[in-house]
Amino acid sequence: MAEKVLVVTGDAGESYEALYATHRLREAGVDVVVAAPSRRRLHLVIHDFEPGWDTYIERQGYGLESDVTFTEVSVEGYAAVLVLGGRAPEYLRHDAALLELVREFAMHDRWIFAICHGIQVLIAAGLVGGRRVTCYEHVRSEVELAGGTYCIEQAVRDGKIVTAQTWQSHPEFYREVMRCLGEAAATQS
Repeated sequence: MAEKVLVVTGDAGESYEALYATHRLREAGVDVVVAAPSRRRLHLVIHDFEPGWDTYIERQGYGLESDVTFTEVSVEGYAAVLVLGGRAPEYLRHDAALLELVREFAMHDRWIFAICHGIQVLIAAGLVGGRRVTCYEHVRSEVELAGGTYCIEQAVRDGKIVTAQTWQSHPEFYREVMRCLGEAAATQS
């Protein structure tokens, strides 16, 4: 599978999602390019649950080097974009260059993958209205306000968009991601 996938994250991106994505895709022979607001080592975080807390807690996680900035990317040559979760989408959804880039993936009929809070970038780009998606349960209201339908499945495919709830959804999500990339490779052959 000689596909190329753009993985989008930034500081406070979910560490496990970032490492799992890059390792799983590379394991399958996918050329992974990590994009962020700047080229440097990113500070990733770990979100987990602790007894006595109503929401998740955040700890420092592993780091990850970004390969390119959003403004350096051209959609040409990429089969897909994967927007990771964590806290990064909270500010990335305001990055005009990223929003335009994600819209270009949609306009060029490329795969768009998002996990957890990554859906916030798709919402800001105007790509969720009228679609069935899933995400972290506490982002549900944003999905519904954007005109999307929130689904309780671990991973949901609607057209060329595949979404997942959290890093706990990796098995279901990456089965679908790999299926989609396989379809993309088959149509190019």
